[in-house]
Amino acid sequence: MTQKKPKKQKKTPSGSDGSRSKSKWTWIAAGAAAAALIAAWYFLPLKAWLEAIEGRIDGMGALGGVLFGLAYVGAELLLVPGAILTVGAGYLFGIAGGMAVVWPSATVAAALAFLLARYVARERVERYARRHRKFAATDAAIEQGGWKVVALLRFSPVVPFALSNYLYGLTKIGFVPYIAATALGMLPGTFLYVYLGGAGRSFEAGGKHSVWHWALLAAGLLATVAATVYVTRVAKKKLHRRKAA
Repeated sequence: MTQKKPKKQKKTPSGSDGSRSKSKWTWIAAGAAAAALIAAWYFLPLKAWLEAIEGRIDGMGALGGVLFGLAYVGAELLLVPGAILTVGAGYLFGIAGGMAVVWPSATVAAALAFLLARYVARERVERYARRHRKFAATDAAIEQGGWKVVALLRFSPVVPFALSNYLYGLTKIGFVPYIAATALGMLPGTFLYVYLGGAGRSFEAGGKHSVWHWALLAAGLLATVAATVYVTRVAKKKLHRRKAA
Protein backbone atom coordinates (compact mmCIF):
# COMPACT_ATOMS: atom_id res chain seq x y z
CA MET A 1 0.00 0.00 0.00
CA THR A 2 1.20 3.44 -0.83
CA GLN A 3 1.04 6.14 1.80
CA LYS A 4 -0.69 9.34 0.88
CA LYS A 5 1.50 12.36 1.00
CA PRO A 6 0.28 14.98 3.42
CA LYS A 7 -1.14 18.02 1.71
CA LYS A 8 1.04 21.06 1.82
CA GLN A 9 -0.44 23.83 3.84
CA LYS A 10 -0.42 27.25 2.33
CA LYS A 11 1.99 29.53 4.07
CA THR A 12 0.64 32.75 5.40
CA PRO A 13 2.81 35.74 6.06
CA SER A 14 4.22 35.46 9.56
CA GLY A 15 2.63 37.80 12.02
CA SER A 16 -0.18 38.85 9.64
CA ASP A 17 -2.93 37.57 11.96
CA GLY A 18 -1.21 39.12 14.94
CA SER A 19 -0.81 42.48 13.22
CA ARG A 20 -4.46 42.48 12.16
CA SER A 21 -5.54 41.65 15.69
CA LYS A 22 -3.35 44.43 17.10
CA SER A 23 -4.72 46.87 14.55
CA LYS A 24 -8.28 45.92 15.50
CA TRP A 25 -7.61 46.41 19.19
CA THR A 26 -5.87 49.72 18.48
CA TRP A 27 -8.99 51.06 16.81
CA ILE A 28 -11.15 49.68 19.63
CA ALA A 29 -8.92 51.41 22.20
CA ALA A 30 -9.05 54.67 20.22
CA GLY A 31 -12.84 54.48 20.06
CA ALA A 32 -13.05 53.73 23.78
CA ALA A 33 -10.81 56.70 24.57
CA ALA A 34 -12.96 59.01 22.43
CA ALA A 35 -16.12 57.65 24.07
CA ALA A 36 -14.58 58.18 27.51
CA LEU A 37 -13.77 61.81 26.69
CA ILE A 38 -17.31 62.42 25.42
CA ALA A 39 -18.83 60.70 28.46
CA ALA A 40 -16.62 62.72 30.78
CA TRP A 41 -17.73 65.92 29.05
CA TYR A 42 -21.43 65.11 29.49
CA PHE A 43 -21.53 63.25 32.80
CA LEU A 44 -18.80 65.08 34.72
CA PRO A 45 -18.90 68.82 35.34
CA LEU A 46 -15.91 69.35 33.04
CA LYS A 47 -17.49 72.30 31.29
CA ALA A 48 -18.28 73.95 34.63
CA TRP A 49 -14.70 73.30 35.82
CA LEU A 50 -13.24 74.79 32.65
CA GLU A 51 -15.50 77.82 32.91
CA ALA A 52 -14.45 78.28 36.54
CA ILE A 53 -10.77 78.04 35.56
CA GLU A 54 -11.39 80.41 32.67
CA GLY A 55 -12.96 82.94 35.04
CA ARG A 56 -9.87 82.84 37.25
CA ILE A 57 -7.21 83.07 34.52
CA ASP A 58 -9.10 85.36 32.13
CA GLY A 59 -7.70 88.55 33.62
CA MET A 60 -4.22 87.17 34.26
CA GLY A 61 -2.96 87.30 30.70
CA ALA A 62 0.22 85.30 30.20
CA LEU A 63 0.34 84.44 33.91
CA GLY A 64 -2.83 82.37 33.49
CA GLY A 65 -1.10 80.22 30.90
CA VAL A 66 1.92 79.82 33.16
CA LEU A 67 -0.24 78.68 36.09
CA PHE A 68 -2.10 76.21 33.88
CA GLY A 69 1.24 74.91 32.62
CA LEU A 70 2.52 74.40 36.17
CA ALA A 71 -0.65 72.48 37.04
CA TYR A 72 -0.12 70.39 33.92
CA VAL A 73 3.46 69.54 34.91
CA GLY A 74 2.34 68.54 38.41
CA ALA A 75 -0.43 66.32 37.04
CA GLU A 76 1.99 64.53 34.69
CA LEU A 77 4.49 63.91 37.49
CA LEU A 78 1.66 62.40 39.58
CA LEU A 79 0.77 60.10 36.65
CA VAL A 80 -2.58 61.81 36.06
CA PRO A 81 -3.70 61.18 32.44
CA GLY A 82 -3.09 64.40 30.53
CA ALA A 83 -5.64 63.95 27.72
CA ILE A 84 -8.43 65.90 29.44
CA LEU A 85 -6.03 68.66 30.49
CA THR A 86 -4.74 68.91 26.92
CA VAL A 87 -8.27 69.16 25.54
CA GLY A 88 -8.98 71.73 28.26
CA ALA A 89 -6.02 73.83 27.16
CA GLY A 90 -7.42 73.96 23.64
CA TYR A 91 -10.80 74.95 25.04
CA LEU A 92 -9.39 77.69 27.26
CA PHE A 93 -6.60 79.14 25.13
CA GLY A 94 -7.51 78.17 21.57
CA ILE A 95 -5.43 75.98 19.27
CA ALA A 96 -2.34 78.18 19.04
CA GLY A 97 -2.46 79.24 22.69
CA GLY A 98 -3.18 75.70 23.85
CA MET A 99 -0.15 74.37 21.99
CA ALA A 100 1.98 77.18 23.43
CA VAL A 101 0.94 76.08 26.94
CA VAL A 102 0.79 72.29 26.67
CA TRP A 103 3.80 71.44 24.48
CA PRO A 104 6.42 73.15 26.69
CA SER A 105 4.67 71.93 29.86
CA ALA A 106 4.64 68.32 28.68
CA THR A 107 8.31 68.62 27.69
CA VAL A 108 9.23 69.99 31.12
CA ALA A 109 7.26 67.20 32.82
CA ALA A 110 9.03 64.60 30.68
CA ALA A 111 12.41 66.09 31.59
CA LEU A 112 11.71 66.20 35.33
CA ALA A 113 10.34 62.64 35.45
CA PHE A 114 13.36 61.39 33.49
CA LEU A 115 15.79 63.08 35.91
CA LEU A 116 13.87 61.88 38.98
CA ALA A 117 13.99 58.29 37.75
CA ARG A 118 17.67 58.47 36.86
CA TYR A 119 19.04 60.25 39.93
CA VAL A 120 16.47 60.31 42.75
CA ALA A 121 13.98 57.43 42.68
CA ARG A 122 15.83 54.93 40.49
CA GLU A 123 15.36 51.90 42.75
CA ARG A 124 11.62 52.45 43.05
CA VAL A 125 11.16 52.87 39.29
CA GLU A 126 13.34 49.81 38.64
CA ARG A 127 11.09 47.69 40.85
CA TYR A 128 8.13 48.67 38.72
CA ALA A 129 10.04 48.18 35.46
CA ARG A 130 10.83 44.57 36.39
CA ARG A 131 7.08 43.89 36.46
CA HIS A 132 6.56 45.60 33.10
CA ARG A 133 7.04 42.96 30.42
CA LYS A 134 7.61 45.32 27.51
CA PHE A 135 10.24 47.43 29.23
CA ALA A 136 13.14 45.01 28.62
CA ALA A 137 12.44 44.99 24.87
CA THR A 138 12.02 48.77 24.87
CA ASP A 139 15.29 49.22 26.75
CA ALA A 140 17.14 47.01 24.25
CA ALA A 141 15.62 48.83 21.29
CA ILE A 142 16.61 52.23 22.69
CA GLU A 143 20.14 50.99 23.34
CA GLN A 144 20.43 50.09 19.64
CA GLY A 145 18.49 52.93 18.02
CA GLY A 146 18.86 55.77 20.54
CA TRP A 147 16.73 58.89 20.08
CA LYS A 148 15.09 57.55 16.91
CA VAL A 149 13.42 54.75 18.86
CA VAL A 150 12.28 57.19 21.56
CA ALA A 151 10.71 59.40 18.88
CA LEU A 152 8.94 56.40 17.35
CA LEU A 153 7.69 55.30 20.75
CA ARG A 154 6.34 58.79 21.36
CA PHE A 155 4.48 58.62 18.04
CA SER A 156 3.12 55.20 18.99
CA PRO A 157 3.32 54.92 22.78
CA VAL A 158 3.81 51.44 24.26
CA VAL A 159 3.03 52.74 27.75
CA PRO A 160 1.19 55.90 28.87
CA PHE A 161 3.11 59.15 28.38
CA ALA A 162 3.45 60.09 32.07
CA LEU A 163 4.66 56.63 33.10
CA SER A 164 7.03 56.24 30.17
CA ASN A 165 8.83 59.44 31.20
CA TYR A 166 10.02 57.68 34.36
CA LEU A 167 10.86 54.43 32.57
CA TYR A 168 13.03 56.19 29.98
CA GLY A 169 15.16 57.49 32.87
CA LEU A 170 16.35 53.90 33.40
CA THR A 171 17.63 53.51 29.83
CA LYS A 172 21.08 54.50 28.57
CA ILE A 173 19.90 57.33 26.34
CA GLY A 174 21.37 60.77 27.02
CA PHE A 175 19.21 63.55 28.44
CA VAL A 176 19.46 65.94 25.46
CA PRO A 177 18.62 63.33 22.77
CA TYR A 178 15.75 62.10 24.95
CA ILE A 179 14.22 65.56 25.29
CA ALA A 180 14.63 66.35 21.59
CA ALA A 181 12.99 63.05 20.57
CA THR A 182 10.20 63.51 23.11
CA ALA A 183 9.38 67.05 22.01
CA LEU A 184 9.25 65.93 18.37
CA GLY A 185 7.41 62.66 18.91
CA MET A 186 4.54 63.98 21.02
CA LEU A 187 3.61 66.81 18.59
CA PRO A 188 0.93 64.96 16.54
CA GLY A 189 -0.96 63.58 19.54
CA THR A 190 -0.74 66.85 21.46
CA PHE A 191 -2.02 68.85 18.50
CA LEU A 192 -4.94 66.44 18.04
CA TYR A 193 -6.17 66.84 21.63
CA VAL A 194 -5.65 70.61 21.62
CA TYR A 195 -7.51 70.84 18.31
CA LEU A 196 -10.42 68.88 19.81
CA GLY A 197 -10.63 71.38 22.66
CA GLY A 198 -10.47 74.36 20.34
CA ALA A 199 -13.07 72.82 18.03
CA GLY A 200 -15.39 72.16 20.96
CA ARG A 201 -15.17 75.79 21.98
CA SER A 202 -15.96 76.92 18.43
CA PHE A 203 -19.00 74.64 18.22
CA GLU A 204 -20.34 76.20 21.40
CA ALA A 205 -20.27 79.59 19.66
CA GLY A 206 -23.23 78.40 17.59
CA GLY A 207 -24.37 80.72 14.82
CA LYS A 208 -21.58 83.24 15.22
CA HIS A 209 -19.66 81.65 12.35
CA SER A 210 -20.43 80.96 8.72
CA VAL A 211 -20.93 77.58 7.05
CA TRP A 212 -17.44 77.86 5.55
CA HIS A 213 -15.98 78.23 9.03
CA TRP A 214 -17.63 74.98 10.17
CA ALA A 215 -16.57 73.21 6.97
CA LEU A 216 -12.95 74.26 7.42
CA LEU A 217 -13.07 73.32 11.10
CA ALA A 218 -14.43 69.85 10.31
CA ALA A 219 -11.92 69.37 7.49
CA GLY A 220 -9.07 70.41 9.78
CA LEU A 221 -10.22 67.99 12.46
CA LEU A 222 -10.48 65.09 9.99
CA ALA A 223 -7.06 65.92 8.55
CA THR A 224 -5.54 66.06 12.04
CA VAL A 225 -7.02 62.69 13.02
CA ALA A 226 -5.94 61.10 9.72
CA ALA A 227 -2.40 62.46 10.05
CA THR A 228 -2.13 61.24 13.65
CA VAL A 229 -3.35 57.75 12.74
CA TYR A 230 -1.00 57.60 9.74
CA VAL A 231 2.04 58.67 11.76
CA THR A 232 1.15 56.13 14.46
CA ARG A 233 0.92 53.32 11.90
CA VAL A 234 4.25 54.24 10.30
CA ALA A 235 5.88 54.36 13.74
CA LYS A 236 4.50 50.92 14.64
CA LYS A 237 5.80 49.39 11.40
CA LYS A 238 9.27 50.81 11.96
CA LEU A 239 9.30 49.60 15.56
CA HIS A 240 8.33 46.07 14.45
CA ARG A 241 11.16 46.10 11.89
CA ARG A 242 13.68 47.12 14.55
CA LYS A 243 12.49 44.37 16.88
CA ALA A 244 12.72 41.79 14.11
CA ALA A 245 16.22 42.91 13.11
